[in-house]
Amino acid sequence: MKNKRYSDAQIMGILKQAEGGVPVSELCREHGMSNASFYKWRAKFGGMDASMISELKAMAEENRRLKRMYAEMSMQNDLLKEVLGKK
Repeated sequence: MKNKRYSDAQIMGILKQAEGGVPVSELCREHGMSNASFYKWRAKFGGMDASMISELKAMAEENRRLKRMYAEMSMQNDLLKEVLGKK
């Protein structure tokens, strides 16, 4: 997994600078990132504050955990059906 280069606070600061009227190309040059990264962040985090971003990340982690749990339970269920079907 890739290391995280920008913290949530940094991303929020960059987005607020852009809302304040600083040109995107200047922001990208100043912070050493691509235009695509900026627009991806704006699409994902635009209009949010820091607490909402941390809540979004917590929900995503919970979703990953639940998907993993469902996959394990589904596999166990399939194995039990297979064993019971052979008898």
